[in-house]
Amino acid sequence: MTRPAGGGQDAARFFVDAWDPAYGASFEASAAGPAAPSSAQVDADVECPAVDWRAVGPKAGVRAPDVVLLVDGVRRIDASVWTAEDDGGSFPGLAASYAAGVVRCDLERGAAGLAGAKVGRGLFTASPSAADVVAGSVRYPVHRVGGTGELAKLPAAVQGPLTALEVEVSGAARCDGDLLVVDGPLRNRRQLPRTLGYIKTQHSQYLDARLTAVVTGLAAGERSPVFRLGTAWGGWSWYLRLPVAAGAPWAGIVRLECSAELPVEDAVALADLSQVTLPRFASSPYKDPRAPQNLVPIAGLERRLRALLGDVRLLHRALATAARSRG
Repeated sequence: MTRPAGGGQDAARFFVDAWDPAYGASFEASAAGPAAPSSAQVDADVECPAVDWRAVGPKAGVRAPDVVLLVDGVRRIDASVWTAEDDGGSFPGLAASYAAGVVRCDLERGAAGLAGAKVGRGLFTASPSAADVVAGSVRYPVHRVGGTGELAKLPAAVQGPLTALEVEVSGAARCDGDLLVVDGPLRNRRQLPRTLGYIKTQHSQYLDARLTAVVTGLAAGERSPVFRLGTAWGGWSWYLRLPVAAGAPWAGIVRLECSAELPVEDAVALADLSQVTLPRFASSPYKDPRAPQNLVPIAGLERRLRALLGDVRLLHRALATAARSRG
């Protein structure tokens, strides 16, 4: 905690987020503040009645799986483009590169390594006349987007192909009895067995003030009871606090989710499993500016995947050369 200059008795407490400001904040609240409720419907009477909500500690007899797979993806905009249509109109587009990979952590042997990685590229535009772009030795296949193709909305179109790539590489790496941890919400990966969505940045506050107090009061290694989210990608969810030095109320807190198709007993079992598995991967502030939420294997995977995307300056130059040749 940092005490303001002057240090009067009535000065309000405040905390400095451990995250590097370049990455935003570990909890991103709206202008109304962290207490602003989400519009999503929440069923808190799942693992226990909401009136009985309290911190849940690790349960005796629960052990981590022998193999944990952590999957992540990265994306990058290599160039913004504009098309020239026959009728004199024009559409914006993005030439993007993206990559997905999986780290296989063998907890029994204490070893971890890259289990698979794949790179994809694409030209994302609403242009009806756009064709694949070959920039040197690299091809950008056309991904036609719907709507008006507004430039500001095009980056979101990359998420679908990136998610499909994550499903592909993680599926090839799976084995019996493993646990798959996806960095980010599950979205349309909810059909995958023994899979957790790992949300390290809290953009929304789903619980009322009393239940939120249970979450912010968690000790390291404790979790909230399981609850159900009624969002478009709704499912079972819970909060977990990773090992972290004392600090802001949301420091070290992540949200986990699993498929809504699971029986509640299986969701609770996965919540128990997360408690004895994920804290061992927590990062340290002196090693990672997003500690402890940015898990150590994920941080290493992100660096490897970004390297696989290639030199953005060379790709931008090749795209410009391809555009001139078409002109």
